[in-house]
Amino acid sequence: MKKIILFLFACLLTSGVILAQNAVQKSKDKPKSAISTTKKPVQQKAAVSSKSSGVPLKADGTPDRRYKQTKTNGPLKKDGTKDMRYKVNKK
Repeated sequence: MKKIILFLFACLLTSGVILAQNAVQKSKDKPKSAISTTKKPVQQKAAVSSKSSGVPLKADGTPDRRYKQTKTNGPLKKDGTKDMRYKVNKK
């Protein structure tokens, strides 16, 4: 029984290696003209001025959390909303 299980395992391992090599070989056979080498242009977000909202912003336009105006009072949930289980957030 032990020999049969080892034989089946060896066959499974060998077939997996053979199939993996064939998949790599097929991708190499494609002509180079079919492969897309163009890069998409990077679009930058419009910067929101900090003067209009009164909140200091980082270079990427998100609020800078180091300043008191942008900090929240209590703990937050994973989605960023206030966790209402805490007394600080129930005000």
